[in-house]
Amino acid sequence: MVALLAALALLAPAPRASASGDLLAFAQSPRRPGNLLERVGIVGHSMQGRRITLRQYGDPAWDGELLVFGCTHGDECAATGIQPLTNGCPDPTADILVVPNLNPDGAAAHSRLNGRGVDLNRNFSSGWKPIGARGDLEYSGPKPFSEPETQLARRLVRDLRPQATIWFHQYRGGRRPFVRAWGPSTGAGRHFARLARIPFRRLRWPAGSAPNWQNHNFTGSSFVVELPRGEAKPALRARLSKALVRMGRWVRED
Repeated sequence: MVALLAALALLAPAPRASASGDLLAFAQSPRRPGNLLERVGIVGHSMQGRRITLRQYGDPAWDGELLVFGCTHGDECAATGIQPLTNGCPDPTADILVVPNLNPDGAAAHSRLNGRGVDLNRNFSSGWKPIGARGDLEYSGPKPFSEPETQLARRLVRDLRPQATIWFHQYRGGRRPFVRAWGPSTGAGRHFARLARIPFRRLRWPAGSAPNWQNHNFTGSSFVVELPRGEAKPALRARLSKALVRMGRWVRED
């Protein structure tokens, strides 16, 4: 934890010390001229030692952050490069934090699973149950949070307490993207679907999935954006980028 704070502190101009010992001390730094550039920090490492980064966009002085995970399954990374920017610039009226790729080992191997053959989106604690064996497409791991990647996601959510979290995935059937949510996350999911101009579906969460865990343990909403297989088309990427900026404003607390 200390090493993470030190690494991130180097990226932020004149950061203010965090009394609560947050993972991201720079998120409490007030805005100054030039303080809206995208800031990048290494916040953890994968099972095989690859770096996992977090990018901060906008004004870190705002409360009510939006947290985005661009890739959780290594073969579902079409959203990795989508950035919440307006005309190439961060929005000064929002605070948006993005983990482009939570599963760099899976991405390197073009695999859904992490470097130990675990489905990260079945490794969270809410509803967790033993599923499959190592290497199976939905192997849930030996126990909840057994993987460094899901442990990192837990730490980020617990430290940031985002008002909303968006998990990007891709699905095999169909050609249209959609937003899926359930329970307390339904309102926020519907709102993002309207912003992005894509359909909304109300679907229950799989056992051990990240939104299932978040919505059972935190007040902020957590939902999923499902993209079709393959590369996201430029028009869709542009709509999603704009929608992320607007969602960041929506969750902001004045």
